Amino acid sequence: MSATLPLNLTDQDKATIRSAAYGAVSLISAASGKAHKAATAGSLALGSATGQIGHLLNTKSKDIHLTGKTVADLADQVLPALTSAAAVLEQQNPAEADNFRTTVLVAIEAAAATGRNGSASPVVTDMTRKITTALHAA
Repeated sequence: MSATLPLNLTDQDKATIRSAAYGAVSLISAASGKAHKAATAGSLALGSATGQIGHLLNTKSKDIHLTGKTVADLADQVLPALTSAAAVLEQQNPAEADNFRTTVLVAIEAAAATGRNGSASPVVTDMTRKITTALHAA
């Protein structure tokens, strides 16, 4: 029943959630060495999300602002955003918070699977661990 509770998110909350999800895919893409393939696979996975998170992630928006020239710069933005997004969702609707975490993990798994023979490199595996830790820090 809690899955049907509406989310009462500010515009900033929505921007943080979208930036966190697409930023996680960007981190895996940057770490993968096959950025275009990884970004496409991850974005398709985010586009397949369901529930209120699916609707939020699939809303056309220009509020995703990820800047920086290095993976470290991107991580400095995305990892805290993942924690913040999960915390905001957890406060309002734990089921949608779980949906968000699962959606992001599926997306980064899809992005990571674009590596050689469908396996992730040690760099991608480490980035996946960092993303997972950030998602569960809330």
